[in-house]
Amino acid sequence: MQKKKELELINPLAETYAEKYSSAEDMLLKEVHDYTQQYHKEYIMLSGHLQGKVLEMISCMIRPARVLEIGTFTGYSALCLAKGLSEDGILHTIELRQTDADKARYFFDKSPYAGRIISHTGNASDIIPGLNETWDLVFIDADKPSYIEYFNLVLPRLRPKGFILADNIFFHGQVLEEAVKGKSARGIQAFNDFINKRTDIEKVILTIRDGLYLIRKL
Repeated sequence: MQKKKELELINPLAETYAEKYSSAEDMLLKEVHDYTQQYHKEYIMLSGHLQGKVLEMISCMIRPARVLEIGTFTGYSALCLAKGLSEDGILHTIELRQTDADKARYFFDKSPYAGRIISHTGNASDIIPGLNETWDLVFIDADKPSYIEYFNLVLPRLRPKGFILADNIFFHGQVLEEAVKGKSARGIQAFNDFINKRTDIEKVILTIRDGLYLIRKL
């Protein structure tokens, strides 16, 4: 049901066309994609080809020295973001579930960025305060009711003009409905309202996949 709604947000013909005229996944990303599609019951959570390429492009434009990802899943998005790291750049990624964290680590260790991706397993709210870093780029893609909390935790450590990306801003189209129902959809709607009212950031929603909030700290 949710997968059908998400696909209907974007014309499938337009999405197929965009994939055809975008750079292809590299072999490792294709392996992560195929494994997740075949073996993970929550495959829909994977960033995938088009959004992954957007994440890669943004990272390459910023050339971040320090990246934080909240929500590793099977590692696809982290590998995309790692491609833009500066020469001495490091990416920290946090995953709640040990099984997913272990599988992501397996893929990270097969990549050229193995020594530059630091994996953390546990509750992001507990882990983030202990990371003594100044972030250039943060990607939020974890439990939806906690998005505001994660934003408030990372913003003080985000450098001026640094970026936060927040995924699933449409939450399978549920926030577009007249009555927003469900804990996760309400969490996303609360986050969107929270971001929209702030004057210390610039923001734009990219209408790709399930919606991606692009936020810049002033």
